[in-house]
Amino acid sequence: MPSQEERVLAAILYVASFFTIFIGPLIIWLIKKDDSAFIDYHGKEYFNFLISYTVYTVVSIILMIVLIGILTIWLVGVYVFVFTIIAAVKAYEGDTYRIPFVFRLIR
Repeated sequence: MPSQEERVLAAILYVASFFTIFIGPLIIWLIKKDDSAFIDYHGKEYFNFLISYTVYTVVSIILMIVLIGILTIWLVGVYVFVFTIIAAVKAYEGDTYRIPFVFRLIR
């Protein structure tokens, strides 16, 4: 079971993404990844999530040419918001949560 500090930092990693998207989670992950396997897991999960949903956003923007992208860009936005909150709660509870629809590029 991860310590209280590890759980809080892992949750902050996700919550910080609402304000700084990339820099806040990167700073937390780089500072603490060698000290905690739990924070390292959640940092990798977040950045895989960020890469995947950036790809989904770009595809949605391209699909706006044929109008279906208008719907998909909204779905991607809702998924990002919801899955970020779920991941933050699971991290705070001490669970390892695998965000759906994510390419696992960083291992």
